[in-house]
Amino acid sequence: MAEHEQQLIRRLSQEFGVKEEHAAAVVELLDEGNTVPFIARYRKERHGTMDDQTIRGLSERLTYLRNLNTRKEEVRLIIEEQGKLNEKLSLAISAAETLAQVEDLYRPYRPKRRTRASVAREKGLEPLAMCLLSGKGEGRDPLALARDYVDPEKGVETKEEALQGAKDIMAETFSDDAGLRDQLREQLKRTAALRCGAGTEEDTVYRSYYEFEGPVRRLQSHQILAINRGEKEGALKVALCGEEDRAVQTIFERAKGPDHPYQELIGEVAGDAWERLIFPSLERELRNELTEKANEQAIRTFALNLRPLLMQPPVKNQVILGFDPAYRTGCKLAVVDGTGRVLETAVIYPTKPHNKVEEGKKKLRELCGRHKVTCIAIGNGTASRESEIFVADFIREYGSSLSYMVVSEAGASVYSASQLGAQEFPDYDVSLRSAVSIARRLQDPLAELVKIDPRSIGVGQYQHDMPQTKLSEALDGVVEDCVNAVGVDLNTASPSLLARVAGITPAVARNVAAYREAQGAFSSRRELLKVSKLGPKAFEQCAGFLRVPESKNILDHTAVHPESYPAAEKLLALCGFALSQIGQIRDLERKLKEYGEEKAAEECGVGLPTLRDIASELQKPGRDPREELPPPLLRTDVLELKDLKPGMKLKGTVRNVVDFGAFVDIGVHQDGLVHISRICDRFIRHPSEVLTVGDVVEVTVLEVDEGKKRISLSMKD
Repeated sequence: MAEHEQQLIRRLSQEFGVKEEHAAAVVELLDEGNTVPFIARYRKERHGTMDDQTIRGLSERLTYLRNLNTRKEEVRLIIEEQGKLNEKLSLAISAAETLAQVEDLYRPYRPKRRTRASVAREKGLEPLAMCLLSGKGEGRDPLALARDYVDPEKGVETKEEALQGAKDIMAETFSDDAGLRDQLREQLKRTAALRCGAGTEEDTVYRSYYEFEGPVRRLQSHQILAINRGEKEGALKVALCGEEDRAVQTIFERAKGPDHPYQELIGEVAGDAWERLIFPSLERELRNELTEKANEQAIRTFALNLRPLLMQPPVKNQVILGFDPAYRTGCKLAVVDGTGRVLETAVIYPTKPHNKVEEGKKKLRELCGRHKVTCIAIGNGTASRESEIFVADFIREYGSSLSYMVVSEAGASVYSASQLGAQEFPDYDVSLRSAVSIARRLQDPLAELVKIDPRSIGVGQYQHDMPQTKLSEALDGVVEDCVNAVGVDLNTASPSLLARVAGITPAVARNVAAYREAQGAFSSRRELLKVSKLGPKAFEQCAGFLRVPESKNILDHTAVHPESYPAAEKLLALCGFALSQIGQIRDLERKLKEYGEEKAAEECGVGLPTLRDIASELQKPGRDPREELPPPLLRTDVLELKDLKPGMKLKGTVRNVVDFGAFVDIGVHQDGLVHISRICDRFIRHPSEVLTVGDVVEVTVLEVDEGKKRISLSMKD
């Protein structure tokens, strides 16, 4: 292994707190083209049982560090071609830990546009600048020294012009000093404040920032993103304020030696260098860094919210009626069976301007009776409140076991109008597709939400202001991890769901669906190798995450990878069980411990982590991890905002977790806010330490503002 790769491994090991051999194994597995879910699940012995999030983070960091090394080599080569690379500079480039430090070192050698300093150099004034900077002018007055450089032919008419040109060169020399810039950068990070003022006389959502000032080191990501958006929209004027005197003194101290004869001149040049060159550059850099960190935090929060949203427990084996609310065009209904198949659709008009309430109840009663509907999923968009009241009233009259839940329809319209929606339901209009999507979101959130761009799901903040490529990569990683953690039924999964399985591209997913349509249901995992463009490598990556309930080989129903089938059969034999008993075995773990796990692992030819995973699967084949989570909160009655009173205790569902708190659905159509300070009695840095999207929590109403439709809640006892 090359030296720089060994250094990279050591750094990854330190940053992620893992052994070097495990970091090296992950790097090797990634370089071989293995996917993160496959590595996390089926190569545990090699990486020390890291989870998928750690491996994904290590993969992202690996990419950054390799790009950093590539940039170092590019910079070193460019400087070498200029004939200016020396050992000290080469070592400094090698030691740089960030791209910003590399660019600082490259700055003096980067081709520049014409500047005041470059013009002065063209006029031959650099020797004067170096003489003044080094203090070797033998104590002569700077203007007296400058007189020797007056040359009308070169455009230097007076000694004052010569001195000014020399000062411009000195200022740029300070600005190009990598060590000085790094020192000033760190100083600015510690001492600078961001100051905001009103950019308009109008009252806007940014009014809380009209007179705002905060140290940059303490700014929260949501504040930075709000300020950036307000500045972009012209509602705010924003400036970074640094300690100018301290910065100028730092430049002055670095530039002058003891008994320097030109201290006054150096001080003047230091002030010019800071104000004209260094501060504007560092201000842009620091603002960009603040934005980048805020974006990273916002993306992290979005990903944290997305994971539990996708992993919400499915409402299995129930007939669900999807209810897409509307006013003038009517409420669209779609009944789906336990597998998500559409049984019937309809349109009713219980809301204004039609107000056909009784007619709507009649149609609802017919649908619920005919198809044995057990739950109604109501979209939370336009007319949702009126629709919820209508449904709750209907349930009271219906007199059978029936409940409802308000479902987020974020992104449903995107799916309905998409090519995918049209392919899936060519005979339905856009709004009926939305009703189907709403029903399926309650029935199996993961299978339905994978059809939608994760950015449209609506569990983040400022997602449209973030770098979209980075956001998509992070969210796609979450979706991929969730899909593979649950597993996918090969014979019923949509191409959208199949495309999220490790090793399967969208094109291969379409080929799988086409093969299934032409040849009928898959009868084994091995049959996947007959699918066009699904070769041995893709099969290795995806096979363990696909389930084939129709297969005669019961191991095809489980998360046991085909490469481990011999090990699974050997394990069963060692513990005295037959393959046909899978799913009915209750004391496999006890017998395994009696036999000796390490001895069994050696005889089965696998490591301990893999052996334990196999044993777990043999006892609970096809286990859905979502079933271990609390079920969603279903309702039969409805509250209104006016019904809420301070002190009331209610149960609610966490809908969104943000930096400053969590939004909770308590059944009044308007989510209430639990501020971070009201989540628990102990100090927490972020609400995600305690809450996740989908959690069912008990809250106390603190305050209700009907005019602004704001509800303040507390989770403290």
